[in-house]
Amino acid sequence: MLQAPLTTLPSVDTAAGPKSPHPACASRSGRAMALTQRDSATRILLAEKKSPQRHMKTWPLGFGVKLEIVTPFLGKYRPFVGRCCQICTPKSWQSSFHKHLPSLGFHNVLQVTEEDTRYRGWLVRRLCYFLAVLDWKVHSETPQDLQERIFCSKRVQDVMALKVPQARVAGSVVSKSPAQWRSKVLQILGQIQSPLSLFILRALLSRLGGVFLPPRAEHTPDSERGALSRAILTSYIEELLKSRQHLVIFLEEPVSGVSRLSAPGGEWLSLVLGAVRAGVVPDVMLVPVGIAYDVAPNASHGGLSGSAQPFGLWSCLLAVRRALGREFGCVRVDFAQPFSLQEYTANSLFRRSCSQKSLEELLLPVILGKSPDLLDWEKWEEWYPGLGAAVELKAEERVLVGRLGLHSLSASVSCSAVMAVAIMSALLLLKHREGVFLSRLMSDFSWLVEETLLRNCDVGFSGRLRDLVLHALCLLRGCVSLHRLSRGDVLVAPRETEAAVRELGCHSAALLPVFTCEAVGACAINALLVEMLPFLGPAELPAAVVLSQEELSRKVLALLQLLPRDFLLLQPCQSVSCYSQDVLDKLIQCGLLVAEEAPSERLACDTARRRFPRKLLWKEMEDFNDSDSDYDEDAGKRRFKISQLDNCPDFFLFLCGLLGPLLKTFERAAAFLAESGCPERELEYLEKLQRFLVRKAREDGSFECTNRSLAASSVRTFKELGVLRERPGPAGPILHLSETFSTKGNQEQLEKFIGQFSSS
Repeated sequence: MLQAPLTTLPSVDTAAGPKSPHPACASRSGRAMALTQRDSATRILLAEKKSPQRHMKTWPLGFGVKLEIVTPFLGKYRPFVGRCCQICTPKSWQSSFHKHLPSLGFHNVLQVTEEDTRYRGWLVRRLCYFLAVLDWKVHSETPQDLQERIFCSKRVQDVMALKVPQARVAGSVVSKSPAQWRSKVLQILGQIQSPLSLFILRALLSRLGGVFLPPRAEHTPDSERGALSRAILTSYIEELLKSRQHLVIFLEEPVSGVSRLSAPGGEWLSLVLGAVRAGVVPDVMLVPVGIAYDVAPNASHGGLSGSAQPFGLWSCLLAVRRALGREFGCVRVDFAQPFSLQEYTANSLFRRSCSQKSLEELLLPVILGKSPDLLDWEKWEEWYPGLGAAVELKAEERVLVGRLGLHSLSASVSCSAVMAVAIMSALLLLKHREGVFLSRLMSDFSWLVEETLLRNCDVGFSGRLRDLVLHALCLLRGCVSLHRLSRGDVLVAPRETEAAVRELGCHSAALLPVFTCEAVGACAINALLVEMLPFLGPAELPAAVVLSQEELSRKVLALLQLLPRDFLLLQPCQSVSCYSQDVLDKLIQCGLLVAEEAPSERLACDTARRRFPRKLLWKEMEDFNDSDSDYDEDAGKRRFKISQLDNCPDFFLFLCGLLGPLLKTFERAAAFLAESGCPERELEYLEKLQRFLVRKAREDGSFECTNRSLAASSVRTFKELGVLRERPGPAGPILHLSETFSTKGNQEQLEKFIGQFSSS
């Protein structure tokens, strides 16, 4: 089991197969990767969260009262979600399904039946999960001579012989005896195999096969210890893969509140990829896994404004006490479709696009009011900047690792469930910030569940609607206040404290992957309305405004280029042009946009016989191409209006609110440029920006925008955009404003450009 150094939460047991069970770890964010090998192929496992569909049924009772029930999915069988990429892994897409998971050593608890136990009968069918887990055992398959094999590996021997340049730095050229080298190797190996926790957890994680980075040893090969640590860790992973062990790698930033790839996760992926490309194992299978919590183990979320810290003994004891006190609610674990790393690597290298430009080239002309001719080009983006320190990883391999990590994380999110607390938090934070009656809240909860299921996403709960709402409110009791009214209803109001708003914002972020396309489209519509506002009369409503598809597509493309790709979970094989078309399609499907017809056009139901105009007839094949077709020329001239249905304004604001925290953070980061005090170290700049965001949040209560991960995203985006320049310094990178944005006018242009997409 591989664990990134920042992922320090207790492990969660997944359901393993009856023949070859496997324990899977769960980080707070719920994304990880595990590796396993069967026969001649090594299988890898990735972790995340999601699954099928549910719907609402109304059952009439004898007293004239209707009891609304939330069922876990439509029909008799759960739909198959979490499919792998058909473009990058077509063979896996056609052949690897959930029924093959037991052969890899995994099993989805949701698919456990009485056939997976030794018993039969009516009672067994209701207790089959519990009985099956009792039958599963965790076997340690670590080779007995593992330490000797690692000590004798070529990588470790090269470091000992000072053949690695990084091992010959000043002060390390003094030769050591074999006994001294062995002692040092065993010391590092012991740190790799030893959990950082003490006592209720060290023995447990050790039994589950935990692998950890050596403490206080930077994972960089610029010193003797760094080179030796990496050689030992690489050899250790190779030995585990050769012995057909399962490995779990956490892909997300811990305690981030958003889906972001972590640099340690990239390090682990690079080790696995290197083992496959070196021929240590012929192939690995990656299995995205979804872990969804009602309330995560570190539910205080106080660390959202600061850096993540490992769990200590008292933190672990507190987590256990809260779990026993039933303060965490439910946990849902799901597996997505496995796919082959070898197949993905071959197709990724073959399909690599050369038409990529930097974000500065793509978006800077738009911000400064120049021609946006390059918006539909692909953006070059570095997902794992920290991997540059590893000299063993070439530039193309770093790109491949980044693409693999983003693909895996995207697949993980597509198989994860949405929990009741996430739905309740989104309603309270984005729709009913001023308070709402319980009866209305139940109605909106039912509506949002239906909208989630319509997008082929699963929810991790079932039961009576009232019970689900009260369950979510109970878990969020520190964030809401309830007031019983004289007429029998209850007023539910979210608390405006800093901790409460942060926690609600963290929970509600789980809904963003479900509505990403619609949220991007709603923010693009908002940007067009902001531009048209000065030209609208006082009596004109937004519903009367006609939107051009060409202008709307430009706004969508500009927003897609601005937002980080891993935040959008946009797969590397998907172009922004295709994604922008998906955004428009989703806006039409959800009813926010309706096509505008000219008065002279015939109604769609008119079936009178007529000759087709020449522009609709196919051209001769030798003269036909996609770029000059009449259909494409007419498509850009389509016009839309905002729907006038009663629920559309609320839904529009709800969708804009999902992207609100990130966009507000970016907008305030642009306002911070005027008082940043550059040049200064990047860490100092980030700390000042964080304090600035907190100060702004105290003015309007928008504490969901004080997430440190969002602040770090703004710094990274501004560096890619050319707003901030970076140069090396003795104590770390030093940031300074670029010449273009050293003037107040351009800083205001940047703030205005970002602010147009925000609804507030």
